[in-house]
Amino acid sequence: MDNPSTSSGQDKIVLFHPYLSESAKNRARLQMDNRWIGEGPLVEEFEKKFENRISGKHRAIAVNSGTSALHLAYILAGIKEGEEVIGSVFTCSASYSGILYQGAKMVFADIEKDTMNIDPNHVEELFKQQGERIKAIIAVDYAGMPCNYDRLLPIAKKWNVPIIEDAAQAIGATYKGKRVGEICQYTAFSFQAVKTITTGDGGMLTIEDPMQEEQAKRIRWFGIDRKAKFEDRWKQDIWEVGFKYQMTSIEAAMGIEGLNELDDLIEGAKKRFEAYKKGLEGIPGIRLINKDVPDNIESSYWLCTVETESREALKKKLLENNIESNPVHYRADRYKVYGGRVYNCPNMDALEHKYLVLPMHHYVTEEQVAEICSVIKSGW
Repeated sequence: MDNPSTSSGQDKIVLFHPYLSESAKNRARLQMDNRWIGEGPLVEEFEKKFENRISGKHRAIAVNSGTSALHLAYILAGIKEGEEVIGSVFTCSASYSGILYQGAKMVFADIEKDTMNIDPNHVEELFKQQGERIKAIIAVDYAGMPCNYDRLLPIAKKWNVPIIEDAAQAIGATYKGKRVGEICQYTAFSFQAVKTITTGDGGMLTIEDPMQEEQAKRIRWFGIDRKAKFEDRWKQDIWEVGFKYQMTSIEAAMGIEGLNELDDLIEGAKKRFEAYKKGLEGIPGIRLINKDVPDNIESSYWLCTVETESREALKKKLLENNIESNPVHYRADRYKVYGGRVYNCPNMDALEHKYLVLPMHHYVTEEQVAEICSVIKSGW
């Protein structure tokens, strides 16, 4: 089968390309012939398998996107209008959409230069300045690398606030013996088209408190107790705002097969990252973000990000050689909807125009990684 990275006939190595195995496609087709194509029993089966593989004792709630998973977490965490939440200044803008839905406000924290994850030192400073107003910490595991939870968890405990982990890019990652999904009170995953596991679109929220499971499942389905409805004991009463956030059985079918392949997918990603690490070694003017992963932490290796003083020149050089690259995410405070630019994030300021994401998806071969590194080595 042709490599989708180069199937255009122009030998172009694209930045992203969705991966669905034949087993996932076949399972989805089979489900289309079933009575259940919307939310059905297979969604619950996917949730149980997710708990067994990813979240342990933390309950898994399947939803229609990672953004929905985050919004559901914000509701369960009790974030209300006028309150404030700390989050990394650097992430996909969708990470914080649900905060705006709640009428709350983002307070942006700086990033670490080596990981581009939230800087716990700045988080601590922000709590000292305005701690009583802060109701949660949002920790985004950029590129699949878990944040520094050894530092963040004690801060959250001291100020009695939950950590809501945005693990959209970090499925399968581990942190000091724990799997991402069983570390924080709330963890949101994404199965969007180009994620490690895709269901076309979709998401999962894991929650520490099992007492919140029923509420979470009501909110994802219009505020209706779905189980009570099917048991014919549902009364015509809805007492909380709900949303159309449920997952379909077709998506769950693909998700189950994706979980079965997860170890192999991450192993492949790690090999590509190691190939970049080897190929970029010693090239002047370029630095690999997350180059040194501690032995007791395992990334999901979803992105390969580099830093260079001449980002646009490098991007142009790669494109001339039919290699796509892009910053992908930008600092969230550039968007007016979040209140505008902040000036207390020096690490983000330093990296703002220097980082670039290189092709890392499933169809990129180690030979293509070597080719990309060779182009970079030739100068830009």
